[in-house]
Amino acid sequence: QVQLVESGGGLVQAGGSLRLSCTASGRTFSYYSMGWFRQAPGKEREFVAAISWRGDSTYYADSVKGRFTISRDNAKNTVYLQMDSLKPEDTAVYYCAAGYKVYSYTRGNDYEYWGQGTRVTVSS
Repeated sequence: QVQLVESGGGLVQAGGSLRLSCTASGRTFSYYSMGWFRQAPGKEREFVAAISWRGDSTYYADSVKGRFTISRDNAKNTVYLQMDSLKPEDTAVYYCAAGYKVYSYTRGNDYEYWGQGTRVTVSS
């Protein structure tokens, strides 16, 4: 089992920045690929970003490319999502996820463990 706890969400004005953190406990964090997903009100969950277990590959949704950066610190069992130039359409609950065998980083079903989510609200 892997337990994931997100933090860092909040209210920010458009153009601002937030850094989300997701800390894992349980099984060895460094074995897992990590992803961030989000779900806006009335919409389906969507992929945001992912990072391989070694941290040498990253993936982004087109909507956040160039504005968001995913990183991980395996010594701290933590994955981060740095969000810059935030837009109102980034408003959502953000979830981190861990997967041991992830074949498609954008597919939520490939991840086995999920956090409870942290809310991000971007005002215009």
